[in-house]
Amino acid sequence: MIETKNLHRSYRIGRKSIEVLHGIDLKISKGEKVFLCGPSGAGKTTLLYTLAGLEQPEQGSVHIAGTDLYGMRRKAQAAFRNKSIGYIFQNYHLLPELTAVENVAVPGAIAGENRTEAALVALERVGLKDRAEHLPAELSGGEQQRVAIARAIVNEPAVLFADEPTGNLDSNTSNEIMKILLELADEKKVTLIVVTHDRSLAEVGDRTLVIKDGKVG
Repeated sequence: MIETKNLHRSYRIGRKSIEVLHGIDLKISKGEKVFLCGPSGAGKTTLLYTLAGLEQPEQGSVHIAGTDLYGMRRKAQAAFRNKSIGYIFQNYHLLPELTAVENVAVPGAIAGENRTEAALVALERVGLKDRAEHLPAELSGGEQQRVAIARAIVNEPAVLFADEPTGNLDSNTSNEIMKILLELADEKKVTLIVVTHDRSLAEVGDRTLVIKDGKVG
């Protein structure tokens, strides 16, 4: 499902260039549940962003389901991401002026489609259909994250990326969120890639990859 070759990504701080990803080669199978672990600053989120098409590497390639993600024009890449990739952020990134169902329907709106019914189905899947008309400020942290999950799956993506999806939640809510993600991956045969600092949490996946000094071990 996902294959990378010789991925390099760096950042400039003043005159200094800091390389974060050092030539990463990676293969992830369809339906596989992979957890990325490693110390702070190791490059976990940078790798996730690069795999998802959110940060372009200076060197190397990313193929998703045979499609060269960085070989497309920006408009085509954006359309591919909207259709084939779901992304869950640690801080939810919900639009505060929109209700839960409106937030979930945003990916459809970007594609020029009315996905209200699909959004309600996605909210029901994460147990929040009764909160569809609530604004994010009226929801708990766990509920906001479930809305974010519903938004990520509304277009039925082939790949679901999650960046520390339980990082701001208590342990009970974290377990609920992770259970939802794993069940979704199994039901829909979705490839799931999760960044987490919690090694015990990572043990529920099919494979754990440890990132250290810009390389995957």
